[in-house]
Amino acid sequence: MPGSDRTLDWVLVLAPYRRDADYLRTLLVEHDVTVRQAADSKELATRLAEGPGMLVVTHEALDPAALEVIARHLADQPAWAEMPIIVLLDRAAPHARIRSELSAAWPRSRQIFYQRPVATLELLSGVQSALLSRFRQRDVRDHIEREVELRHELNHRVKNILASVRAMFDMTRRNTTSLDQFVEDFSGRLMALSNVHSAVFEAGSETIDFAKVVERTFRPYRIAGKDRVTAHGPAIEIRHNAGTTLALCLHELATNALKYGALSCPEGRVRVEWELSSDSEPMLTIRWVESGGPPVVEPSAPGYGTRYIRSAIRGLFGAPPEIVFDPQGLRCTITGPFFRIR
Repeated sequence: MPGSDRTLDWVLVLAPYRRDADYLRTLLVEHDVTVRQAADSKELATRLAEGPGMLVVTHEALDPAALEVIARHLADQPAWAEMPIIVLLDRAAPHARIRSELSAAWPRSRQIFYQRPVATLELLSGVQSALLSRFRQRDVRDHIEREVELRHELNHRVKNILASVRAMFDMTRRNTTSLDQFVEDFSGRLMALSNVHSAVFEAGSETIDFAKVVERTFRPYRIAGKDRVTAHGPAIEIRHNAGTTLALCLHELATNALKYGALSCPEGRVRVEWELSSDSEPMLTIRWVESGGPPVVEPSAPGYGTRYIRSAIRGLFGAPPEIVFDPQGLRCTITGPFFRIR
C-alpha cells in the first residue's frame, strides 16, 4: 500500500573475508541502521529477494557468481527503484579496472566507491545519504501508484457519467414532442447532474453529506425566485454515486412540480424530509410532499421522470418508491436499507 513503509530501509552487507562484516555491522548498528549479512552468493540472492535498501560489498567478494546475482537483481528492479551499492576497495586494488568492470556488469546502477581504510564518519554519511535517497525513491513510487489509481478512478467515473448522459438523452428524446421542449428538459437534467458532481468534488472524498446534495439540487429553483422548497433531516454521509442518483430523482420531482405541481403556482410548497430509523440495521426514509398546488391528476401513462425514479430507486435500495398522485399534492416516499448507500 502506498505510504505504508515510512522508515529507512535496511542495509545488506557482503563481506565474507577477514572481519569486515563484523566491523560494518557494529558501526552501522551503533547508529541505528539495521544490517543483515550474506556469507556467499547463494545467501546473497536470498537476502536481495527480501528487498534491502542498499548493498555494501567488499571488492574481494565480487566473484563471477556474486556479480551475476547482483546484476539479475538490478535488472529486475521496478522502474522507480535504484538500489545504491557501496563498494569498499583496498588501497592496492586496481581501482580503474574494478570501476570499469562493475560499470559493464551493472549498467545504469548507482555505485559509490570508498578506499579502505575509510573514515568512520565518511562511510556512515555515505550509507545514510544512500538510504535517504532510497526513501525518496519510495515517495516517487507512492506518487506513481496514486496517480495510476486516480487515472483508473477518473476513467471509471467518466464512463459512468457518459452512460448517465446517454440514458438521459435517449429517454428525454422519447418523451418530448418539440425541439424546444427537448432542449429545456435535457439541459435541466444535465445541470442537475453537474451540480451534484460539483458537490462531490468539493467534498473531496468518496462520500458526501446528503443535505448538500439536496441543497445543490434545489439551488436553480431558488435562484429563479421560487424559494418554496423546505428540506431538513439528520446529517448523513452517502456514497457519491448514490448522491448522484438521488439528486437526479429529486430533480425530476422538482421539474414535475414546476411544470404541473406545487411549484407551478405562487401558493404551492414542497417539503422534503429524511430520517434514519434506530434499528440495528437502520432504514432511510425520504419523503417528498407537495401542497398548495393545482389538483393532481394521475397521468394515463408514466412519463420519463416517473419511470426513471422507479428504476433508479429500485436499483439503489432494491425496492421502488411509493408515488401517490393525491389530488392535494404529489407524494413520493423512498425507503430502503441505509447500508446500501452508506
